[in-house]
Amino acid sequence: MTEIRNVEAELVRFRVRLAVVALAVLVAFGLLAWRLYHLQVVRHDDLARQAETNRTAVVPIVPHRGEILDRNGVVLATNYKAYTLEITPSRLGRPVDEAIDAIGQVVEVTARDRKRFKRLQEDSRNFESLPIRMRLSDEEVARFAAQRYRFPGVEIKARLFRQYPLGETGAHVVGYIGRINQKDKERIEDSDDAANYRGTDYIGKLGVEASYENVLHGTTGVEQMETSAGGRAVRRLASHPSTPGDSIRLSIDIHLQKLIEEMYGERRGALVAIDPANGEILAFVSKPTYDPNLFVDGIDHETWDELNNSIDKPLLNRALRGTYPPGSTYKPFMGLAALETGKRTPGTTILDGGSWTFAGHTFRSGHALGAVDLYRSIVKSSNVYYYQLANDMGVNAIHDFMKPLGFGQVTGIDIPGETRGILPSTDWKRATYKRPEQQKWYGGETISLGIGQGYNNFTMLQLASATATLA
Repeated sequence: MTEIRNVEAELVRFRVRLAVVALAVLVAFGLLAWRLYHLQVVRHDDLARQAETNRTAVVPIVPHRGEILDRNGVVLATNYKAYTLEITPSRLGRPVDEAIDAIGQVVEVTARDRKRFKRLQEDSRNFESLPIRMRLSDEEVARFAAQRYRFPGVEIKARLFRQYPLGETGAHVVGYIGRINQKDKERIEDSDDAANYRGTDYIGKLGVEASYENVLHGTTGVEQMETSAGGRAVRRLASHPSTPGDSIRLSIDIHLQKLIEEMYGERRGALVAIDPANGEILAFVSKPTYDPNLFVDGIDHETWDELNNSIDKPLLNRALRGTYPPGSTYKPFMGLAALETGKRTPGTTILDGGSWTFAGHTFRSGHALGAVDLYRSIVKSSNVYYYQLANDMGVNAIHDFMKPLGFGQVTGIDIPGETRGILPSTDWKRATYKRPEQQKWYGGETISLGIGQGYNNFTMLQLASATATLA
């Protein structure tokens, strides 16, 4: 009887375990069925999109940058194609320096190439493609292609390069392009044009290249490519071509520009030539100048230091940013002010004795000219005439007359970085200085304004613009 009861107990326990296992299997199959339903039905559209994304890649097509021409159609900035050797650090599988050493055994990699690459790497993310060699020769392309299998993460790419055929001539007007740095990326990402810069490595930095960036850049196209599991392109599925940037024709006459620059020689200075009939700028010269081609590939430290630390400041656009006392070129405007305000008539005559005294201080003037009217004051450049005129008018009257002529005002020229300069007034002095004794305007300070000295400080562009207006 005891043995029969034990068998029955074992059967009961077996049946319980069997039921538990059956229930567990049933629950597991239920979970699998629910998961299958969730993936196949609920998430079908989302997963289908992901699968399509994994199967395809969207590759941006960078547009050709528009050309820059002078008024006669002479090309000032253009493009040409060349091959580059580029490294994607995240795909190398070994230290970057080690990879560059190995590349150097196949194609030449100079110390300058290494320095430029390191600088680009500092400004870029690890997964971005960065050039280690520019403008490979056909022989170098063939040599590296034969050993491409040894260098994962290193590719030969065809790139468009910017070229400035006339080099230094007109550089301060044309400007230059440079590789997009982190600051540029942040600005682009915050703009409405971020999608249009996918795949773009270069952007206008100065001059017309910068101010007309949105015109010159063009519209980026896309190619949809089918890719293998290894990420290699298999075939093109769709393509939307890029739209080249528009070319820009400037009012500059580059032959006149070149002639003036050559006439300056090694001297420092600035000149702006304007057609008085329509206000077009025919020449915009700042000397010394620089070669914008140096910046296209990324300028090396030695050349940058040489340009940046030069006593001649070739990177300074003197016509746009340099401010200077206008000197005797200011006298015709003072003469016009005298007539318009009624302080003088054309026939009003003063005696130029070679000096003029105000409040016990004598203001000298090279030599005595005798009797001087308005015409003779300009022809002979009489300081005494304009000392007296400035005193009669006062600083605020001078300011109010000169402001509409553009002195001390931004002209709005379509080149970035214009300086305002200084057209003094009593309000300007109060706003500029902190101490009460500095804020006060003294009568003696007005006298020098008449001959374009004192606090007067204008750009060559302002002076040229006012002169064209006067003409």
